[in-house]
Parts: sequence; C-alpha cells; structure tokens
Amino acid sequence: MKAQMQKGFTLIELMIVVAIIGILAAIAIPQYQTYVAKSQVSRVMSETGSLRTAAEACLLDGKTTIGTGAGQCDIGATDSNLLTGGTPTVTLTTTPATIVANFGDSAATALASDSLTWERSAAGTWTCSTTVDDNFKPAGCTGS
Repeated sequence: MKAQMQKGFTLIELMIVVAIIGILAAIAIPQYQTYVAKSQVSRVMSETGSLRTAAEACLLDGKTTIGTGAGQCDIGATDSNLLTGGTPTVTLTTTPATIVANFGDSAATALASDSLTWERSAAGTWTCSTTVDDNFKPAGCTGS
C-alpha cells in the first residue's frame, strides 16, 4: 500500500489557530478601547486648554460676555465631535473663569457622563480637573 501525503491542515490544527486568535482578541479589544478613551480625554484637554489664551486676552480687555458683537469676547472655540453640544462652556468672570467640556456625542462610552474643567484662580493660574476614571486621566489634570 502506498502512503498518502497530507494535503492541508487537520481539524484540530485549525481549531487551535482559531482559539489562539480568540484569546488574542479578548485581550487586545479592551486595551484598544482604553487607549481610545485616554486619547480622547487628552484631545479634549488640549482643545479646551488652547482657549485659555483667548480667555486671558478677554479678561485683560475687560470683556466678560461671550459673543461676537461689539464689546463681547469671541473665544474662537470650534466644534468638537467629542463634546455634548459641540463646544465647551466658557464663563468669564474675574474669579473663577471656567472652561467646561462635557463629554458626549462621539466620545467613548466610558466617558459619556464625564467632564473636564479648566478653572482660573484670582492669581491668574489655570488648573485642570476632570471626572473621568483614573486610568483615562492625562498628566496635569486632577480629579474633581
């Protein structure tokens, strides 16, 4: 009798490959979701942090009303698909001036009801605080 040559993979070999892929996916998907949420928090921190300069200029000019009319302050905030309503809420008073960003719209599900706040002290220093979970917090932003 002639010995037949093997032509392909056995069922057990294919099952082992599928099991390995399943294990790798079970580990990788949650890690990727955490990475996405953390990068979204960093992005919102950067987008809202850039508004501090415009807010300072408005306060130095004595403008405390947000708008585009005469005597009003145009912060220049652009819409973000990560924020509820698209733009952050800016309040300009001498103390404290605040920039509040509420996560929503296209933000990760883990961030759905969280916010990030920049607050200006009477001395003119800005601090960042956020309500996101500790594993999503960027450096320089504390819990609230």
